[in-house]
Amino acid sequence: MLQARLLLLLLRDVLRDILRHRGQHALAVITLASGLLLAGGGLLLVEGLDRWVNHLESMAKITLYAADGAHLDETEARLKRDPRFVSVRRISSADNTKGFLATTREAGLMLQSLGQEALPETLELTLRPELLPAKKALAVGESLKEVPGVGDVVVDQERLEALQRNARVLRNALSTLGILLLVAAGFATGNVIQMTVQARNDEISIMRLVGATEAFIRRPLILEGAVLGLAGSALALIGLFAAWLPVSRGWGGISPFLVNLAREGFFSWRSILLLAVVGAATGATGAAWAFRATQKEERRMRIAMERAS
Repeated sequence: MLQARLLLLLLRDVLRDILRHRGQHALAVITLASGLLLAGGGLLLVEGLDRWVNHLESMAKITLYAADGAHLDETEARLKRDPRFVSVRRISSADNTKGFLATTREAGLMLQSLGQEALPETLELTLRPELLPAKKALAVGESLKEVPGVGDVVVDQERLEALQRNARVLRNALSTLGILLLVAAGFATGNVIQMTVQARNDEISIMRLVGATEAFIRRPLILEGAVLGLAGSALALIGLFAAWLPVSRGWGGISPFLVNLAREGFFSWRSILLLAVVGAATGATGAAWAFRATQKEERRMRIAMERAS
């Protein structure tokens, strides 16, 4: 109970100090929010891409194309008895041609040059949930290439694997960029808090004279940095939501790919918590660095004065 009261008193003093130097602290919050906005934007993009790929994976199918001059009657009957598949859907050559023509005008012109019956009939196979992972799905696809009457086999997971590889590369690149931005934001916050520490030199000197330890003096400054970091995280989340909302609604002729990613949803609660913790940790680290830098500067000045005397 006593510790909780002391923490509340410490928090009250920190908030009072933030309000007293609100101009400097507002600059620190904006700097932190800028770094978190860019890092959080990358996180939101990667999270949306992961959700989209997972959504596509849950809908992934294996498509069998009939060989030239062959029909898939016997193959359809055989695969309907195969326990690996939840459903088997047959699509006629005419339906395939109609769907292809509906995609783009260029597709229609290309098909006309090949002949109206250029597309063979197909079977769309839906795998059981335990066979949806890429390796298992690709193994099933390989086994279907030997089925009589089948000319080609297309496994959706094969294309999804390329998307997942690109997502991993993008995640690593954005993570590196995010770390660099947060380090820069932490140093900027530290510089602002360092100015606050220098403005309170007399107060800190009196605290040392009455026996306050360095840890006792440092504690409210680190808490102050954490509070500023949380404020920066909140501001960054507001900015990210303001950017995500119009994209998810498809306003302004935005790329359909980005719209699809945005429609997968905003941050999960875990990501929001992560952004808040990262903001608080960045602010607290910047404050600790500022206090240490101030101590070094004071020691250097004291040594210089001793040598001069």
